[in-house]
Amino acid sequence: MKNKNLESLRGEIDAIDSQIVVLLNQRVQAAVEIGRIKSELGVDPYDPAREEQVFNKLEDLNKGPLHKESMRTIYREVISASIALEKNLVIGYLGPEATYTHQAAVNNFGSTLKYRPLPDIPDVFEAVECGECDYGVVPIENSTEGAVNRSLDLLVETELTIIAQVFLEVEHSLFSFCKVDEIDEVHSKDQALAQCGEWLRRNLPKARLVPITSTAEAVKNLEPGSTFGAIAGKMAGRIYDVPTQADAIQDRKNNVTRFLVVARNALPQRDGVRYRTSLVLSLSDKIGALKNALKSFSERGINLCKIESRPSRLKAWDYYFFIDFIGHRDEEGIGEVLKELEQTCTLVKFLGSYPEEPS
Repeated sequence: MKNKNLESLRGEIDAIDSQIVVLLNQRVQAAVEIGRIKSELGVDPYDPAREEQVFNKLEDLNKGPLHKESMRTIYREVISASIALEKNLVIGYLGPEATYTHQAAVNNFGSTLKYRPLPDIPDVFEAVECGECDYGVVPIENSTEGAVNRSLDLLVETELTIIAQVFLEVEHSLFSFCKVDEIDEVHSKDQALAQCGEWLRRNLPKARLVPITSTAEAVKNLEPGSTFGAIAGKMAGRIYDVPTQADAIQDRKNNVTRFLVVARNALPQRDGVRYRTSLVLSLSDKIGALKNALKSFSERGINLCKIESRPSRLKAWDYYFFIDFIGHRDEEGIGEVLKELEQTCTLVKFLGSYPEEPS
């Protein structure tokens, strides 16, 4: 009786799979036709706001038992496969392969598109600016260690715009070909070393900490017989085939890094999508300049979700202020704020309006 029930259920699944394959191909074909029309109109094939609309509709349609996160992951790959048939997109990211930025890029764009690792953050911006890559992914801030200053500086200097953000929960592992008590040097990116500082002091108090360009590079450089260790994500260990000596060694378990997707063209506002907008301001050297600038937001009930100061590097004690707020640049009230800021600030640069992280 059990075997009969098992076989009948398998037969039901086979029948459902047959329908799914047909419907998936129909969906992809429709998406390819949309891509052709977009190409004729000169519209970019990747639209994160439209994707957010799709995900929101799927969440409304989904009655379970499939979790909404699983549904989003499945459709991320369906959309990725569709875009790959529309155009051979190239996504640049801070490499080498298996960095957290690589993982964030794949989480955002899916596994079907082409990815290009680049040696440093400025190389990502340059590759997108000159057209070698269609989009770029760079880290912007970490919940433990704060802002990634090189990315902030380049947002001011470049003409690229932010079109999406990606949040990635970062879990660090220790890799080595020797045992933990034999490790005398630990290599990784400076922020990763800092995020594991307490664990390293407890477990490897005598080990020398060596900052290098990326977490993945640290794992890639490990050789059998050495007494070096490296801190990176699990993806790096799998790709470079290095044994894991310890998992989840970050000091804080809610360790999240935010990444930005940059592009040459901004995207239009879409209905039903919650947006975040990023600006950079330079203030006149007057008492109350920052207060007056922020008053434009508070008077209209606009929610500021981030303020970050950074030396402008133009002259001593001169600062840029990076501001994130909820809303899209094309909304009526926000347009009024921007006009007021342009009258009182020496610099107002729009960095991008892009979908806010789903709740």
